[in-house]
Amino acid sequence: MQVTQTRTHKGKAASKPSRRDATPAKSPSKSAPEICKDAAPAITAQEREHLVARAAYFRAEKRGFAPGCELQDWVEAEAEVLRLIGSA
Repeated sequence: MQVTQTRTHKGKAASKPSRRDATPAKSPSKSAPEICKDAAPAITAQEREHLVARAAYFRAEKRGFAPGCELQDWVEAEAEVLRLIGSA
């Protein structure tokens, strides 16, 4: 008497998992990731003032160093720097 083995569905699934049996990958979150403000290195007031001075200089250079707009250059440069470093 000869015994033949038959393949069952269970034996088939155990040998190779199907694509449907695999755990689905997590989809990325639809909302933008939040930036941790603690992760960025803090800058000193002196470094911030230096950045503002450079930005104000470049603004003045762009308008040809015409006199009378120095305060406006400084205020706009300060607002830009504060926006960029996240302190505004």
